[in-house]
Amino acid sequence: MTLDEIRKKLDHIDFQLLKLLNTRMELGLKTKKLKVSVEDSERESDVLEKIRSKSGVLISPKFCEKLFKEIIEESKKLQNKNFKLIGYQGEPGAYGQVAAKEWQNDLVPIPCSEFTQVFERTVSGLYDFGIVPVENTLGGTVSQVNQLILNTDLYIVGAIELPIHHCLLAQAGTDYRELRAVYSHYQALEQCHHFVVRNNLEPIPYYDTAGAAKMLSENAPKASAAIASKLCAEIYNLDIIKENIEDFDKNITRFLIFSKKENKQDGNKCSIVFSTTHKAGTLFKVLELFAKENINLTRIESLPNQKGSFAFFLDFIGSKNDSKVTKVLEKVQSITVNFRLMGCYNEIKAG
Repeated sequence: MTLDEIRKKLDHIDFQLLKLLNTRMELGLKTKKLKVSVEDSERESDVLEKIRSKSGVLISPKFCEKLFKEIIEESKKLQNKNFKLIGYQGEPGAYGQVAAKEWQNDLVPIPCSEFTQVFERTVSGLYDFGIVPVENTLGGTVSQVNQLILNTDLYIVGAIELPIHHCLLAQAGTDYRELRAVYSHYQALEQCHHFVVRNNLEPIPYYDTAGAAKMLSENAPKASAAIASKLCAEIYNLDIIKENIEDFDKNITRFLIFSKKENKQDGNKCSIVFSTTHKAGTLFKVLELFAKENINLTRIESLPNQKGSFAFFLDFIGSKNDSKVTKVLEKVQSITVNFRLMGCYNEIKAG
């Protein structure tokens, strides 16, 4: 093994240590939501005792104790700053994290393996907010998410339209001419189809775009790349071989942000959900109410509910504090069932 090879391995280990430290700090912020005080001397003593007892041959117990005291102190400092947490689905670097940073940069984004976890942990109060994709200009509606929205009591407190820009990523120092295969979520591979074909790359579906970048960073399959966000290059220490490799310019995903607390400020958009009776023409009457007041509907979506009928999502331009909107919503509620104003919020366009 050469000196350069050893140094590459050391660099890789250092990077992994930093990622693990960051994950540990995130978990520390979660514990803040579940305990009375940041200080817990009994727990600290227990952790340090375990560290001393498990120090290896090369690392002395005294060094390990000193190192972990610093880590614990840093974790307590972060907990005392009262950061707010926002959950998103996917590995670190997922587009949900990108959207969360665009929406409110001072939040701490926390990854979840499933969309259900985003909702459950926001409901429980573990996260202050949850962010989920609801529709994409190319892929259409995210049906699983909309079904979860139908059954939640959370409020919509924000929305963001995020342009999706895919990057071809590879391990540092990779010669792009040697690339033969590319990993990513099947939708990302499809959205970059022309680029993949043009560069003679074998597309290999993976469970997640950010997950593909993570795998590439950790396992380094020979002559392989990943399609993921620009943020993934930063998180997983990968080189960006090519940016904006998507086939279509208008690839936009709309994300909604949820919270247990209702947004009290004026918004520029509202969302409602309701069901109708089996009487013919009820949905038409609802739409007619908005049309008569010149209120612009921006989304109409129907989903089967648990009672065997359909629920309807409507988004429209306006504020709940506008008397014209209030009047229309009162009339809509009178002719529908299970009506709910899910939130009035500001929708922003990123990028």
